[in-house]
Amino acid sequence: MIKQHKIRNIAIIAHVDHGKTTLVDQLFKQSGMFRDNQNVAERLMDSIDLERERGITIASKNGSFKYQDFLINIIDTPGHADFGGQVERVLKMADGAVLLVDAQEGPMPQTYFVLKKALALGLPIIVVINKIDKPAARCDWAVDQVFDLFVKLNAPEEILDFPIVYASSRDGYAINELGDEPVSMEPLLQKVIIHIPAPAGDPEKPLQLLVSSIDYSPYLGRLGIGKVTSGTLNVNKDIVMARRDGTLTPARITKVYRFESNQKVATDTAGIGEIVAIAGMEDVTVGVTFTDPDNPIPLPPTVIDPPTVSMNFIPNDSPFAGLEGQFVTSRQLDERLERETFSDVALVVKPLEDRVGFAVSGRGELHLSILIERMRREGYEFQATRPQVIMHEKNGELLEPYEELTIDVDELYMGAVIERLGMRRGQIREMKQGQGMTRLLYAIPTRGLLGFRSEFMTITKGMGVMNYVFSHYGPHAGEMRNRKNGALVVKAPCTTVAYSLFNLQERGRLFVGPGLPVYLGQIVGENARDDDMIVNPARGKKLTNMRAAGSDENVVLTPPLKMSLEDCLAWINDDELVEITPKSIRLRKRQMPR
Repeated sequence: MIKQHKIRNIAIIAHVDHGKTTLVDQLFKQSGMFRDNQNVAERLMDSIDLERERGITIASKNGSFKYQDFLINIIDTPGHADFGGQVERVLKMADGAVLLVDAQEGPMPQTYFVLKKALALGLPIIVVINKIDKPAARCDWAVDQVFDLFVKLNAPEEILDFPIVYASSRDGYAINELGDEPVSMEPLLQKVIIHIPAPAGDPEKPLQLLVSSIDYSPYLGRLGIGKVTSGTLNVNKDIVMARRDGTLTPARITKVYRFESNQKVATDTAGIGEIVAIAGMEDVTVGVTFTDPDNPIPLPPTVIDPPTVSMNFIPNDSPFAGLEGQFVTSRQLDERLERETFSDVALVVKPLEDRVGFAVSGRGELHLSILIERMRREGYEFQATRPQVIMHEKNGELLEPYEELTIDVDELYMGAVIERLGMRRGQIREMKQGQGMTRLLYAIPTRGLLGFRSEFMTITKGMGVMNYVFSHYGPHAGEMRNRKNGALVVKAPCTTVAYSLFNLQERGRLFVGPGLPVYLGQIVGENARDDDMIVNPARGKKLTNMRAAGSDENVVLTPPLKMSLEDCLAWINDDELVEITPKSIRLRKRQMPR
């Protein structure tokens, strides 16, 4: 068992792409846990395929390393507010936090969210100004911005005097003062030992461990992950599981795992402050407490912010249903969604009352689209409706969620961005200009952001940066139209032909190329006008034996518009669906045209 005063539990807080995962890689490597000739993957903690593809942390994960004679447990937190449900519960395992900030960009809106939760728990913070090797790095400015952020979040005075480290995660060094000789990550590690307290708790008292995360093993089933805050944990020990509703269930611990690097290693006992994964309870969920059967003392479960966006998942009933998916029935869909709610407490699933299917609610578009993408990769086939924000009613007034939106854009495109956000009921709160760039701060209804990202990237030529975080519930902003244009809808089942698509190009933007089977009611493009158009993408050229020079021009097709899953969900209207299978993403009308 590791001595209590030799343990440090730290959460890493950072905005997307500020270098959090690279920093963790360097801490692991420089701790000496890998051999010099060992092949170590980059972004070690990003173990999910989607995390590596998108460069973002989706699920919170645990790891640890030895430094001198200390054990430092790392809790990797997602940087995107849509995965805030992960953040709220895993911070319970931390005794302090490292706030990572880009030296050029400063603290971003989605850093506010995690930092606010950390400050609410009273965690001491170490600030790391990262990427100081950037040519445009503004280290002193970044420190001032962090201080302003702490003041804005009403941080207590002792936390306002935060220790600062300057670092380059990519180059593997940290320094205490600008101008110091860069050598290694030693200055950051020293600050962690000095400024982060050892975990509190009494090993002589009854056992208490709040399950903050869930893992799954194909051999052992569900594993509950949490920090021992009281007592001692032993293999084969009889315990009780205190559920969120107050009921007690007897259980027995069959396996206990410590985290070493990003791996789990079996152990017989665990003491105060150790973060462990425990097997033996197949129905364990986030928020339960493992405690002593003779003297059960449940810990208060984490309070989770409510979901703001909902969509319906319904079994696929298109003409192509069942051709590409392995799991296609509503029962299989139900089982998979129920399994997800065990580990993701920010997700709410309810059966639909008027038809077969499920209303799935989460923190935002990204939260739900990542779930859909994971399900389709597992072999599930189903349909999804357009995302809808969840309204509240208070004192007879209809309220809707608002986001705080921050946009960094070239002054050249500022006018176009302001115009589009005005149409989406955005209210400008602040504008800062400098060095040809503009930072705009908006309060905007969540509805106004649905589908805005792709439009924003188009009008800024891909050069703008937008970030948002949930702000508050405010008055309903009135009707808002999703898109101006209608759809090109297939009139009969067929296979698309290049000649027909060539003629349809003039009518709008196409989503499909030639040689693809399509069905009645499938959407193959966006109409240039505001109404739907029924089309025949299989109409071939009339053949005659007459030929004239110049009349048989080549058929030149513009490449079809490739839309991501998020683009499709943002594009559809209420009378349309996204059909999701392991091999395809199709758009269709709910009711087949007659």
